[in-house]
Amino acid sequence: MRLSLNLMHDTSLAGGHLENRTFDLYQNARAVERGTYPFTQVLSAAGAKRALSEITRWQGYVPTPLRNLSILAASAGVRAVLYKDEAFRFALGSFKALGGAYAVGRLLQKLLSDRLHRDINMDELTNPLYSDWIRGITVACASDGNHGRSVAAAAHRFGCCCSIFLHAGVSVPRERAISDLGAAVVRTPGTYDDSVRAAVSTSRSHGWHVIADTADDPADSMPIDVMHGYMILVIEALEQLRDAGSPPPTHVFLQGGVGGLAAAVTSYLWETLGPHKAPIFILVEPRRADCLYQSARNGAPTSAKGDLNTLMAGLSCGEVSRVAWPILQAGAEFFMTIEDPAAVECMRLLRQGTLGDGSIIAGESGVAGLAGFLAAVKDPTGDTFRQLRLGASSSVLLIGTEGATDPDIYEELTKT
Repeated sequence: MRLSLNLMHDTSLAGGHLENRTFDLYQNARAVERGTYPFTQVLSAAGAKRALSEITRWQGYVPTPLRNLSILAASAGVRAVLYKDEAFRFALGSFKALGGAYAVGRLLQKLLSDRLHRDINMDELTNPLYSDWIRGITVACASDGNHGRSVAAAAHRFGCCCSIFLHAGVSVPRERAISDLGAAVVRTPGTYDDSVRAAVSTSRSHGWHVIADTADDPADSMPIDVMHGYMILVIEALEQLRDAGSPPPTHVFLQGGVGGLAAAVTSYLWETLGPHKAPIFILVEPRRADCLYQSARNGAPTSAKGDLNTLMAGLSCGEVSRVAWPILQAGAEFFMTIEDPAAVECMRLLRQGTLGDGSIIAGESGVAGLAGFLAAVKDPTGDTFRQLRLGASSSVLLIGTEGATDPDIYEELTKT
């Protein structure tokens, strides 16, 4: 067996063949012969650089660390396993601090530019001359917690009003983190997708602006702004690799959800590195919230087959974003589903420092990529490892998308 560490205490998780009960893997033939990146009218490196120029001027901006999981890499038989740790992003504990907040700024920037009949930058949004006007604007969104917190933080920063729609599964501490930023919280019954519909319906009736990270319309600009914000973490990671004298990643394991982060990372690396040097992308999501996996199998956006009841609350999404999907369908070669216990075990391993680079605090939705990589490594047949074209020269990038955004849940899941 390739992995010498005792990484999985539950023997039901110790490996897995394709289509078994611990993980599923599907190879997307559409992405096997990947050509030149064709989606610059949707997501582009130029758009990412515009986001970078704005966000790096925000108070508190610092690049998040790129952790070296050297013990895991040595045990797995790969060159490197690198973990982009988003737990420190703007003190909000999640990569979402980049996307939703940037989209709020872009919206206000556009509205004020139209009002003043000239282009402005985001710095001008905090000018007292415009504070009364900005207070008359309300932004809204549906959220599992982190996106709503990002939108609420931006509304607080720029001075507009904010309403966040949370479905029944969002924990009270995550609700409190949003309301502490001054946002009004609206609780909705049902799932995340139900809260999305409620946010859109209510906002239309009140004249509010929805800051959505997903959309049914592939041309919707709001999720595009959100995803351009996410791209900053990829820009940082590539720069950190260059500074360390390391090559770009050969493999990227990405969490699922609606697909926004996955599309942002895929598009930037595909466009900037080119079709032949871009890494192999593996999308990982909970088995009970598998809209990306089902969409890949059917060759078109398809609702999740599961009931969405997963501990990985930030990935509990039943419908893929139509903005993200064309990029993922063309660029992501593998789609994987995992069970909840695999994520919990990864949280514990990171906290214990078992994998390298000391103790790392990671939330339940932030470790899906790591769980997917471990599933491949732990396959006792070696078939998954070989199918993903992992080997001694592979450099694996993981995005640790959140820290302990609900401290109570984190402590409960990681206690030994």
